Amino acid sequence: MTTLLRVDASLRQEGSVSRALADSAEAAWKAEHPDGVVIRRDLGQHPLPATAWPALVAVKLGAEPGPDHAEAAALAAEISAEVRKADAVLLAVPLYNYGIAQHVKTWIDLLFTDPEMAYGPSPVAGRPAILTLARGGGYSPGAPKHGWDYATPYLERIFGDSLGMKVRVAAAELTLAPVTPGMEQLIDASKVSETEAHATAEQHGAQVARELIANVA
Repeated sequence: MTTLLRVDASLRQEGSVSRALADSAEAAWKAEHPDGVVIRRDLGQHPLPATAWPALVAVKLGAEPGPDHAEAAALAAEISAEVRKADAVLLAVPLYNYGIAQHVKTWIDLLFTDPEMAYGPSPVAGRPAILTLARGGGYSPGAPKHGWDYATPYLERIFGDSLGMKVRVAAAELTLAPVTPGMEQLIDASKVSETEAHATAEQHGAQVARELIANVA
């Protein structure tokens, strides 16, 4: 039996494309591995306190522990333990203002207070990570805002290059076209992108489950 850690970051529940893509990946994972366990952390609905990381860093820099230090340390340890224990990570992240939301950055910052996560050897190296991403506009090559997506390369750097995980990405673009005046001509393209992203998410979920089962067998 293996464990999938699912982390959601969208502030929305209904209508969230990143959550829907993660649902597709999780459903495919469960279909291949019905006995697998899913652990959930919803950063969008239950944000981490933005003061936690500064409280920990201040003590590292020589400050006296404040009243919130023990709580911050316990939270950081909990986050690290969740990632360490997971056989695979499923991270659903929307693009907010061309980057990741503050609550996602807080989660990553707290994770990296674990010295092995920050400096190695990575305790999760070689494990799979699936990123299901939603981008309201178009950022692909040839689009006017190509290169404005700062979330995807950052997440790939963190989970792939720094933590050494095997990163798979399923991304939908133009997700705001159906609800944004002036983007009506892009609605069809947005539907194609979302459909393809769901198919990719399903493929990633199924493949990760098969790989995990093979490693356990």
